[in-house]
Amino acid sequence: MTMMMLITLLLCLLAAPAVLACGYLLVLTLLSAEIAGRVPMKREIKFDVIVPAHNESTVITHTVASLKKIDWPAECHRIVVVADNCTDDTADLARQSGAEVLERHDTSLRGKGYALNFAFKDSAARNWADAVVVIDADAEVSSNLLSAIAARLEQGAQAVQVHYGILNPSATWRTRLITIAKSAFHSVRSRARERLGLSCGIRGNGWCVTHALLRKVPYQAFSLTEDVEYGIELGVAGYRVHYAEDAHSDAEMVSGEQAARKQRQRWEDGRFQLIRNKTLPLLIQAVKQPSRVCLDLALDLMVLPLSYVVINVALLIGLAALAMWFDHHFIVWMWAGVACVVALALHVLRGWQLSGTGMQGLLDFAHAPGFLLWKLVLMLSRRESKEWVKTEREKRD
Repeated sequence: MTMMMLITLLLCLLAAPAVLACGYLLVLTLLSAEIAGRVPMKREIKFDVIVPAHNESTVITHTVASLKKIDWPAECHRIVVVADNCTDDTADLARQSGAEVLERHDTSLRGKGYALNFAFKDSAARNWADAVVVIDADAEVSSNLLSAIAARLEQGAQAVQVHYGILNPSATWRTRLITIAKSAFHSVRSRARERLGLSCGIRGNGWCVTHALLRKVPYQAFSLTEDVEYGIELGVAGYRVHYAEDAHSDAEMVSGEQAARKQRQRWEDGRFQLIRNKTLPLLIQAVKQPSRVCLDLALDLMVLPLSYVVINVALLIGLAALAMWFDHHFIVWMWAGVACVVALALHVLRGWQLSGTGMQGLLDFAHAPGFLLWKLVLMLSRRESKEWVKTEREKRD
């Protein structure tokens, strides 16, 4: 193989995922206009609002207090905290705050997925609620949380995800950059998917599923990213997750480097497991049904986090620049890289626009090269974990 052939092959290998990812993100960006909120015709749907909690004594009181401000008839919703393998006073604090508490003790089956499965079965056995809503133990919710969800359920939805935002975007430059990235991931992409009639997926915090759907697609998601996993299972079964941006459930993002490293490692370990296990079955299902929802869920898995896409594009441009020293015809690869940069820039800037971080968030892009280097080191040192590890909460004032 000649040097030119080798360079061309390497450029193809770099360009294919970069162009696919950036083209996909550009389409979603262009379709990310705001979607109008909705209100329910009636206020009769009954909800079990479930909070999975493992040693969350520092935040559980605050979260229950937020949930008690929800504007929905008291006789039509319950707040249920699942104290899962707790060794602190999470259960007592939750009861004192006005929540019902389920205590689960099973050290062999640990993790959020098992806690949710336990709570869903309890809710079904009571035969009272029409749907369950999952809220993280460190979250704050908007008062219209159940109203926005109920409006979608009235119109035929059986699974709903509300906007998942960040409570502390201004803590550090790191939290601001993550807030921008999450705005691109949650707001920009979910708006577009809702407009296209696709599934926005389940994001772990602020999602709802009806008991009718749970009977059809039982909850059996126990991976490190149990939320995304169950959203995929719903898609395979032919159901999409609707997006309700007019309500929100926001959680704090860790600001310290060590805690952020552990959190990011867990998320990405789980994501890579799903990529290996779910991408091909989704693509097969997309062809068999055929299903636009399954195709989009597969594309969503194949598009790696923004930092990895940026690294991919940078390598493409770097190799194209080097190749042009040998032959100017390689400039076509440089143009492909530049097009990817433009698409990425539009996507990230749209995320920044929706993030609310303002001028400071824009200035924090100066930290982006260091953040990318941090992510690259994290990727190279990644050791796959099969065990769920609780995020260390930062004490609230």
